Amino acid sequence: MKAAILSNSASIIVAHNHPSGHCEPSREDIEVTKRLVEAGRIVGIDVLDHLIVCHERYLSLKEKGYI
Repeated sequence: MKAAILSNSASIIVAHNHPSGHCEPSREDIEVTKRLVEAGRIVGIDVLDHLIVCHERYLSLKEKGYI
């Protein structure tokens, strides 16, 4: 969130990889997403999506209903 604040961002998309190849979000992925969305609300920066990138595909936590 610090980089987004310093860049005067209106919104962000967060992404990280799962080298294991399993794109299903972990409990920690879901919890971090919720915390980022809440922090964004507080500082006025929308979290548009949180992507998990795997070998040949990705998973959108927004599409899964977590955002």
